[in-house]
Amino acid sequence: MSERLKATVLLLVGDQAEITTEHRDHTDPERVPVERLVRETGIPRDELAGAELVAVVGGDGRLERFERA
Repeated sequence: MSERLKATVLLLVGDQAEITTEHRDHTDPERVPVERLVRETGIPRDELAGAELVAVVGGDGRLERFERA
């Protein structure tokens, strides 16, 4: 069973995006490849910082995919 969480792209650091969710705040953000976010959401790289997303979390707790909010 999957869970859907509100996620926010805090900022981009090189080829990684720092993502916050209700489980990971700004002091310990999740790092995700920018290329993955662009591919899964269709949001251009230069518009990712500050973007609101939905993170789909699998039964094992891993972030399976991202969608536009």
